[in-house]
Amino acid sequence: MFNPSQADVRRFFCSVFSKARAGQPLEAIETIASQWIDQHPEFNSDLQDVDAALASMNDLREGKINPFLHLSMHLSITEQCSIDQPRGIRQAVELLTHRRDSLHEAHHDAMECLGTMLWESQRAGRPPDGQAYVTCVQRHATRD
Repeated sequence: MFNPSQADVRRFFCSVFSKARAGQPLEAIETIASQWIDQHPEFNSDLQDVDAALASMNDLREGKINPFLHLSMHLSITEQCSIDQPRGIRQAVELLTHRRDSLHEAHHDAMECLGTMLWESQRAGRPPDGQAYVTCVQRHATRD
């Protein structure tokens, strides 16, 4: 299983940003990452300088979005939907996309659920509960 370090993730997204801006060919996963980067121009300054990105790994200011975590979650949800793992996530995100009329906004709602599932898993010292995650996304898709 691929288990990149925090530094690896930052290098990956900075590299994708640089390659895409230079018009260089991208691999499939880089193309997907580039599409999510394009949806978040507010992260461009964070992606321009890999050395600065690596130096800021411990910058945990309250209220500041971590662009690398945010983009990683977009990439994770995209991959989960492509293979429907956990089972039912594809349909739940599709329903949420239809409700929100935006894949991007649906991902942001799904991120809340994904983050909650991971936090609860770590807090309780147990494996992530995929069904609880899917159920949470389904609730977002069906609530009034």
